[in-house]
Amino acid sequence: FLFPTSFFRVQVEFYVNENTFKERLKLFFIKNQRSSLRIRLFNFSLKLLSCLLYIIRVLLDDPTQGNGCWDCSNQNHTIPKIDWSTIIWVNRSLPLWGLQVTVALISFFETMLLTYLSYKGNIWEQILWIPFILEMINTLPFIITIFWAPLRNLFIPVFLNCWLAKHALENMINDLHRAIQRTQSAMFNQVLILISTLLCLIFTCICGIQHLERAGNKLTLFDSLYFCIVTFSTVGFGDVTPRIWPSKLLVVIMICVALVVLPIQFEQLAYLWMERQKSGGNYSRHRAQTEKHVVLCVSSIKIDLLMDFLNEFYAHPRLQDYYVVILCPTEMDVQVRRVLQIPMWAQRVIYLQGSALKDQDLLRAKMDDAEACFILSSRCEVDRTAADHQTILRAWAVKDFAPNCPLYVQILKPENKFHVKFADHVVCEEEFKYAMLALNCICPATSTLITLLVHTSRGQEGQQSPELWQKMYGKCSGNEVYHIKMEESTFFAEYEGKSFTYASFHAHKKYGVCLVGVRREDNKNILLNPGPRYIMSCTDTCFYVNITKEENSAFKNQEEQNKLKLSNAVYHGPSRLPVHSIIASMGTVAIDLQDTGCRPSSGPNLTLPADGAKEKRRPSIAPVLEIADASSIQPCDLLSDHSEDEATPSDEENSTSQEYVKGYPPNSPYIGSSPTFCHLLQKKVPFCCLRLDKGCQHNHYEDAKAYGFKNKLIIVSAETAGNGLYNFIVPLRAYYRPKKELSPIVLLLDNPPDMHFLEAICWFPMVYYMVGSIDNLDDLLKCGVTFAANMVVVDKESTMSAEEDYMADAKTIVNVQTLFRSRLFSSLSIITELTHPANMRFMQFRAKDCYSLALSKLEKKEREKGSNLAFMFRLPFAAGRVFSISMLDTLLYQSFVKDYMISITRLLLGLDSTPGSGFLCAMKITEEDLWIRTYGRLYQKLCSSTGDIPIGIYRTESQKLKTSESRETASQSQISISVEEWEDTKDIKEQVNFRSNHRNSTSSDQSDHPLLRRKSMQWARCLSRKVPKHSGKTAERISQQRMSLCRRSERQELAELVKNRMKHLGLSTAGYDEMNDHQNTLSYILINPSPDTRLELNDVV
Repeated sequence: FLFPTSFFRVQVEFYVNENTFKERLKLFFIKNQRSSLRIRLFNFSLKLLSCLLYIIRVLLDDPTQGNGCWDCSNQNHTIPKIDWSTIIWVNRSLPLWGLQVTVALISFFETMLLTYLSYKGNIWEQILWIPFILEMINTLPFIITIFWAPLRNLFIPVFLNCWLAKHALENMINDLHRAIQRTQSAMFNQVLILISTLLCLIFTCICGIQHLERAGNKLTLFDSLYFCIVTFSTVGFGDVTPRIWPSKLLVVIMICVALVVLPIQFEQLAYLWMERQKSGGNYSRHRAQTEKHVVLCVSSIKIDLLMDFLNEFYAHPRLQDYYVVILCPTEMDVQVRRVLQIPMWAQRVIYLQGSALKDQDLLRAKMDDAEACFILSSRCEVDRTAADHQTILRAWAVKDFAPNCPLYVQILKPENKFHVKFADHVVCEEEFKYAMLALNCICPATSTLITLLVHTSRGQEGQQSPELWQKMYGKCSGNEVYHIKMEESTFFAEYEGKSFTYASFHAHKKYGVCLVGVRREDNKNILLNPGPRYIMSCTDTCFYVNITKEENSAFKNQEEQNKLKLSNAVYHGPSRLPVHSIIASMGTVAIDLQDTGCRPSSGPNLTLPADGAKEKRRPSIAPVLEIADASSIQPCDLLSDHSEDEATPSDEENSTSQEYVKGYPPNSPYIGSSPTFCHLLQKKVPFCCLRLDKGCQHNHYEDAKAYGFKNKLIIVSAETAGNGLYNFIVPLRAYYRPKKELSPIVLLLDNPPDMHFLEAICWFPMVYYMVGSIDNLDDLLKCGVTFAANMVVVDKESTMSAEEDYMADAKTIVNVQTLFRSRLFSSLSIITELTHPANMRFMQFRAKDCYSLALSKLEKKEREKGSNLAFMFRLPFAAGRVFSISMLDTLLYQSFVKDYMISITRLLLGLDSTPGSGFLCAMKITEEDLWIRTYGRLYQKLCSSTGDIPIGIYRTESQKLKTSESRETASQSQISISVEEWEDTKDIKEQVNFRSNHRNSTSSDQSDHPLLRRKSMQWARCLSRKVPKHSGKTAERISQQRMSLCRRSERQELAELVKNRMKHLGLSTAGYDEMNDHQNTLSYILINPSPDTRLELNDVV
C-alpha cells in the first residue's frame, strides 16, 4: 500500500498551552511545589520585616517633639480634647521610609502578579478578597508617597501585615507537606492557626492602643503589651487604661473579635483532639528510631484478646522496654479504653485507629521500623473464610510496605494458609484445634499439656491451696520449653559424645530437666527424641522442659543441703511434691543437684522391699547406655508396625492387617497440608460405604453394632465437614499407631459433606460419617454412642458470633451438660471445644457442689494475683475434657521470643513429621508396673529399654472433699439395702405391674409422676416411719436419702428411655451400662514431675 506523494508528515506538539508566558509564571509561582514554597517563604519574610520596621518606627518616634505634619505647628492640647494630628501623622526618618517603600513595592507587585495568575473570570471576587484589601491598605499609600512627598509621614497601619503573615504561614505549611510528600497533621495545623490567630490579635491590639494613645496617655509599646495581656487574661488591674474614646473603642472591638474568633478556633481544636484520641494519633519517628516496638493488627480488639497478648508478651524480661502499637480499623471500646488508661499499660501501649491496607496508617504505626507485626484473625466472624481473606490482605499489605518486618500471622482455615506462607510464623487455628482434639482421644489431656507449655508461668499457682494435687499440678504447670547451646550449658555439656537418651535421663536425674529435642547446627529441622542412636554434639541446640531457663538458675550441690533436709522416712509417702527448691526471687531458680552415682539395682530405690519371709528378688532396671547397643535397641523402621512385634496375631487379624498399607494420603483436601505417613486402605472405599447409618449394595450395616468393631469408637460432632477435620483423622491414622489400636472414627455432621471431602477420607480405614445432631438422642444412638470411648464436640461456626460475646458457647455447653448431668452414657469421655475460655466454668456445672464452689474461689484468688492460668484448676480443663482455641493465641506470641515453639508444637501434635523425630504417645501404669515405684525409675526403664522419653503423668484421683453429690452417692448403698428388705415384703404381682408400666413409659417429665417415682417416695416414707426422730443431723440425713432416691429414680427413668429408643430403632441394648458412674473423680496432668514422684495405679505416662 503506497501513500500518495501529496501527503506529508506533520509534527504535532502537545501541551502548547503550557508554553505561554502566563502558564510558565503560574508553574513557577503556584503549581510547582518547591518553587511555590520558596515564594511563600519569601512573602512571609516580607510581612515579618514590615512588622519589624513598624516597631522600629514606633520606638524612634517621639510625639512630644512634633507630629510630623508638614506646615503644621506643634500644638499642646489639654485633655480630654483629642489631638487628631498626632494620630494621623507620625515621624518617619528618610532611611526608614525608603525601606518601607521598598518592601511595599515588592509586596504590591507580587500581589498583583499572583492575582493575575489566579484570576478565574470574576474580578470582584479577587478585589474583595480580604488579604488583597489588606495588601492594598499597606502598600498603596507608600507608593503614593513616592510621588507626593508631604505624605511621607502619614500614618499607615503596617502592623496589619501580621494577618498577611499568618495567611502566608498557613499556605507555606501546606506547600511544605506537599513538597516533602508527608501527610500533614490536622492537629498541628489547627494548633498553629490558633496560636498565630492569638498572636495576631494581641499584636494588633498592642500597636493600635499604642498609636491611638499618642493623643492620650502616650503609652509605650511595653505599656500597651502589659495592658493587652492583663485585659485578655481577664485579670484587669486597672493601673493602665485608655484615656480617649478611639482607643477605648478599639479595645471593645478587639474583645468582641476575640470572643468570636477564639471560641471557634478552640472548638475546632477540641474536635480534632477528640478525633485524635479516637484514631490514636501517630507513633513518633524519633521514638521509633530510639525505642523498639511491635505492631498488633486486628479487625476488632476485645478486652480478652488484648489482655492475653499483653500479659504473655510482657511476661518475658527482655521485652519490658518494648512498645506495643495496636492498629485497628474500629473505634476503641470502653473496656479497652479503661484498661489502656492504667499507668502500667498507658506508658507502653499505643492505640491507632486505622487500616493495615493504607500506607498512611502503616506509616503512622512506623511499620518499617517495627521489630515484628502480629496479624490476628477475628474468630467470632460469621463467615470465617471472609475473616481469613481480610487477614491475607493485611499480611500482603504489610509485606509490601515493610518487606523486612517479621510477620506473625494467625489464620483460621487451613486451605488459606498457603497464601501467607511467606510469613515468618503462621498458626492455623483449625489445624491445631483438630489435631489437639484428636490426640486427646489417645493421649489424655494433650490439650491441657500443650496449653500449659505455651503459657508463661512461674509455677506459683495453687501453692496456698490445702489440696495436695493442686500444689503439685500448679507447680508443674510452670514448666515451659527452653533452648540452649550444648557447649554453653551446665545441664548438658558433660554429655557430649553420649547418646540422646543417656543425656536426657541423667539430666533429669541430676537437674530435674527433661531434654525432649535437639537440632543440629547445620540443619533447621528439630528432632523430638531422636533416640539412643543419636550422638550429642557440642554445637547442638538442646530443647528442654523446665521451670525456668538455665540462665536464670543457680546451682547448689546437694551435699550442702543435707543438713536442711528431713529424714529419708518422710520421702516414702504415697506422693510427694517436686524436689526442686524454688527461690522465687527475681525469676531465679536454685536447683538441688541430686546424686548421680550409680545405685545398685537391688537397692531400696530401684526395687520394692521383700515381702516378709519371702526373699524373692524383684525385677531390676538396666542402666542407660552412653552409646546405643545394637542388640538392646531395636531398629526403627518406618514401614514396620509396632503392634506386629508385640504378639503373634491371629489369622483374622492378619487378614485385616493385610488390607492396610502405609503411605501418603493420595488426596489432600487443601493446598499446603503437610504430607504425613499414614495407615491407608489398598483400595478406596466407595462413598456409599462411608455412610454409617445407611446400607448400600456393598454392605447392609445400618448401625455401629453391626460392624462389630473391636475397639471403641471416637465420635466427632461438628457442624460441617470442613478441611480441618482432615487434621483430626491424620494423627489417629499415623503410621506409628499400632494397627490393633486403631479406633473407628464416626463424624456426626449437621450438614452432609461435599464430594471433595469424601474423596480425601475414603482412603483411611474405619472412617465413617452420619448426618445428625448431638442434641438428638436417636442420632447419638445410631452413630454408636453406646460403644464409644470418646466424643469430641466441636464448637459450631454458626454460633461463634452472638450479640453477647460469651453467649457464643451457649448451645454447645447446654448440649454437653445434658449428657453429663443425665449420665446416660457414663463410660463416654466428652471432649468439648469452646470459643471463650471463661465459659469453662459452666462445663460439668453443679450448682450445689461444694468442691466446684471451692475451685471457683481458688480461680478468683489466682486471677487477683495476676495469674495468666487462673482457669487451670477447673476440673474439666485439668482433665483435658474442655479446650478453647483462643488459649493457643499465646503460641504465636511466644514465637517472638521462642521461634521454635510452633515447630515443636506441630511435631508433638503430629501435624509435621521429620525423619528421625519421635511422636507423642501414652502408656498406662498397671499393677504389674508398680514395682518401678517412682517417675525417675520409670524414666530409666523407658530410656534403657525402648528409648522413650516421658514428659508427664496424667493422674486420676477420687474427690476427697465431701460434696453434696458425693454424700448422695455414698448414701445410695445404705438406702438400697433398706429398699431390698422392704421389697421382699410386698406382693410380687405389684412388682410385675410396676415393671410393665415403667417399660411402656417413654416420658421423663417429673410432672407425670410415673409409678417408679411414686414407688421411690413410698420407700422413702417407709424409711422415715421406721427411723425415730432424733437430732437435726438425723433429719438432714433422711432428707438426703430421699433426694438420693429421687435422683436414682430419675437415672433409671432416663436409662429406660434410652433402652426404649434403642429398641424402637432396632438396636441391641446389650452392653449398655446406665448405672456406671465415674463423675466423682478428678484428673490432672503433671508436666515433668520430679524423679522421686511416686507412680500410682492407672497413671497415664
